[in-house]
Amino acid sequence: MKGQIDMINGSLGNKIIKYAIPIALTGIMQQLFNACDVAIVGQFAGKEAMAAVGSNTPIIGLMVNFFIGISLGSNVIIARAIGRGDAKSVEKAVHTSLLVALISGVALTILGELLAPNVIRILGVPDEVFPYALKYLRIYLIGCTVIFLYNFQAAILRSCGNTKTPLMALLVSGIINVLLNLYFVVVLHMDVAGVAIATVTANLISSSILLVALIKTELPVRLKPGKLSIDKKTLKEILRIGVPSGVQSMLFSLANIVIQSAVNSLGTTVMAASSAAFNLEIFAYYVMNSFNQACTTFVGQNYGASKADRCVKTLKLCLVQCFFLTGISCVIILFFGKSLLGLFNSDPEVYRLGMIRLCYLFFGFLFSFIQETLSGYLRGFGYSFIPACCAVFFICGIRLLWVFFVFPKEPSFELLMQVYPISLAVTTVSVVIITMILKPSRRFINDAGKADA
Repeated sequence: MKGQIDMINGSLGNKIIKYAIPIALTGIMQQLFNACDVAIVGQFAGKEAMAAVGSNTPIIGLMVNFFIGISLGSNVIIARAIGRGDAKSVEKAVHTSLLVALISGVALTILGELLAPNVIRILGVPDEVFPYALKYLRIYLIGCTVIFLYNFQAAILRSCGNTKTPLMALLVSGIINVLLNLYFVVVLHMDVAGVAIATVTANLISSSILLVALIKTELPVRLKPGKLSIDKKTLKEILRIGVPSGVQSMLFSLANIVIQSAVNSLGTTVMAASSAAFNLEIFAYYVMNSFNQACTTFVGQNYGASKADRCVKTLKLCLVQCFFLTGISCVIILFFGKSLLGLFNSDPEVYRLGMIRLCYLFFGFLFSFIQETLSGYLRGFGYSFIPACCAVFFICGIRLLWVFFVFPKEPSFELLMQVYPISLAVTTVSVVIITMILKPSRRFINDAGKADA
């Protein structure tokens, strides 16, 4: 069927690549469009407006990452139902997921509008930036519903192998976002309000494109608006898998905020270098993370189809392909590091410090690609809580301990960056051990054998 990848029959290698690449490109484009937002507001609306947009990044990241995590629960439940050919369960999961996105978006908008001033104060935003930051957050919160809808709709489409439609929706809305930014900020002089309205409008467009796609599709995940309802059993399963992933993403963001505070304590040059390097390293991360999602969906469908051998083969292929393509991304970024970092700042010290961060992060990726892929593998079988706990205890725990107890003894940028490969290596070892203990594919075969008996 057009737009669908047959994950339970035929070769896997080319299909995994076909599935993963659009997801990686979606993340990369999102990052590029976000950078355009900051660049436009910084150039044409002043440093206060630019600071206001930047100061909202942590809280927005916490909100969005949590619900992206929950949407992964929808992806797994739908993929497994598709694999076993259970059209009724697919229908229940699709309509439950979208109604959850709608209700969550509206609830968070109302709650957020009430708490917005207090949230901005907690972030320690300077008085001169406060009104701009509050204005931006209030407008952004209005668009929570369409943001959540996009992410849940994208997860639904990806569950049956359609990763291109979410990519195209983001491409269209992203271009419109940039054009609206230029119009509102440059022509109408609307400062942060213009950026926020452009962002909300773009998210409305992308979610609308996916909504139409789901209504018109001939795939098993077709949306029938009249059947929107919440199935309690389906919701419980979605939350069981999705909430641990969402909490993991939230705590991961919090740990990185703490690291950022340590970076800030080292001065403006270090802040600039770290920021520039982050805007490069995130591209390689999106490549790596795309195989996490591919492994989850392919394992989910083959688990539903009772094909344990293909689940194991999926894991092996995802590990190899993730290592190869993430490695190429890292090498390209390092090779062109001077030129790429120079796009953000021409100071030689910014380049030197930026390369230090990139080298430590990419060394950590040698371990992280295993952890990311194995986590996706476990999630496909329904094990979401355990990999989330590993990430929270080791990635977040080690980074917090490092910032509070190791870094103060010798506050240097290089010492601070060492926490990345250390935390990623320890977490990877823990996830490997957990996978070896659980042996999900073997347990699945044994359970199937007992059922047949």
